[in-house]
Amino acid sequence: MKKIFLIFTLAFLSVPLLFTQESGVTSSSELFLQISTLPEAKIGYKHNFIFPVFQGDNPLTSGNNLKLDLTAEVTPISLNGIIQAELTPIAFLKFTAGVRLGAGWHINLFGGNLYGTGFNLINTDKSELYKGGAFDALMLKTYIGGTFQFDLAAVIPGDWNHVVMQTYHEINYHANTSAKNGEPWYFESDDGENRNGFNYFGNIVIGYQMPIFLNMVAFMAEMDLYLYDNVQSLNGKNRESWGDNLIRWKFSNILNFQVTDQFSIALITQLRTQRNFTNYKKSDEPQLHYQERDLKTSDPLRFEFYRVAAIITFKL
Repeated sequence: MKKIFLIFTLAFLSVPLLFTQESGVTSSSELFLQISTLPEAKIGYKHNFIFPVFQGDNPLTSGNNLKLDLTAEVTPISLNGIIQAELTPIAFLKFTAGVRLGAGWHINLFGGNLYGTGFNLINTDKSELYKGGAFDALMLKTYIGGTFQFDLAAVIPGDWNHVVMQTYHEINYHANTSAKNGEPWYFESDDGENRNGFNYFGNIVIGYQMPIFLNMVAFMAEMDLYLYDNVQSLNGKNRESWGDNLIRWKFSNILNFQVTDQFSIALITQLRTQRNFTNYKKSDEPQLHYQERDLKTSDPLRFEFYRVAAIITFKL
């Protein structure tokens, strides 16, 4: 696994050299830092290339391009490399495809465990049993999606007319390269409910952009849904019994501050849906494995506070 990760890293770093002399191609780069009220942090570097393609003389096609993003991320428990291509064939539509490769490890922080990668197995007492080691598996994600976007200022020009709407929809396949027999796995200290297979992700953003220090206020709704069917638990239970077939929602309020032309800060406050169970509470010890919980079908979901996050971006 380490050799595969090294080969991917070398290929990732060599891609910029292929386009530095390409006529008409523009490029830029940025550093970003993400922190939140959860025990998490992420620092990354992104470099992009923009190729002018399919361009015309009218407002709908004059800005058509192919954008290639190369991103490297580091967290206290993981490393990631991401390659993404984004094609804009017309002003209001984008198509996206990409691949992400990551690896991680486990740490103990202030008495709590953070799992970069690893398996969420069932113990003999039906509690959660972690199994894994540093760099013993890779997380692979491939995805393809499309974005529809609209800006009122394109119809009614003006600096104060940027009422924007964007919706993105994606089908992805994610996998832990060491997973077998439907084993659930962790990545970057999530809930450990991932399984190898296809998933749907979508979002919708409605916002207002302004030519001032607070240059955007927006609301975003995100949805995730596992697309695999006929899946049973490690102990033979049907996935509907613990609500594995339900959409997982996140709702975000976004404030973006443009401090300088190069420096910006986004503050994000998030709520999310969580499932209600008849036989489990978050305070229970030991933690009952999620596949052994029983969904409260009369009241399956609730809203709860998730986190406040800040994304600090500096354009180089």
